[in-house]
Amino acid sequence: MSSIENVWNNLDWSQITDILYSIIPALICITVHELSHGFVAYRLGDNTAKEQGRLTLNPIKHIDVFGLLMMIVLKFGWAKPVPVNMMNFKNPKVGMAITALAGPVSNIILAAVMLIISCPLIALAAGSEIAYTLLQLSMNTAYISIALGIFNLIPISPLDGSKIVFSFLPEDTYFKIMRYERYGMILLFIVVWTGILGTPLSNAAHFLYSHMAEGIWSLYAGIFG
Repeated sequence: MSSIENVWNNLDWSQITDILYSIIPALICITVHELSHGFVAYRLGDNTAKEQGRLTLNPIKHIDVFGLLMMIVLKFGWAKPVPVNMMNFKNPKVGMAITALAGPVSNIILAAVMLIISCPLIALAAGSEIAYTLLQLSMNTAYISIALGIFNLIPISPLDGSKIVFSFLPEDTYFKIMRYERYGMILLFIVVWTGILGTPLSNAAHFLYSHMAEGIWSLYAGIFG
């Protein structure tokens, strides 16, 4: 029993807390991202996501284990893609592009909401552990959400950016490329593991996060003094 107590007492709780500060925001971000894809697809006429139980706030339904790990470690990653049958859209190319764009847009909106929530918590954090924890979670969620949105705008299949960019191609070219979409995952793995885009993506995420945070916090201070 004493050995168990020693292990318990010697645990580095700061590392465990840091992991939770990453996992919880990551789960929130991927859930909002994928739910937005499914909801927009549903509104445009495709019931596939709804029929497969993906119009849900349950993060377990949206987790891709490797993508979640990348989000925790690198702050860039992905979720399990929501199934979409683009042929159910009135205009398949446009519908697919709008559905794809919904994910990154939802992440930017989520980041703004989290930064708004963080405003009153900043003043309370110094005197309250709960407020400090909520502040860390809200700010981490905002940053990871921005990073997830930016990462998914890369025009590599199966990321959202590819569906947006490819929608500008001639129809026959578009459908030929979409048939080989699954092979884009190989290129995506290479990009992630080599870290080719790591610095540019981090710089873009930091830039957008800092400017959004500065703008929202300044606006809050101006309104509430």
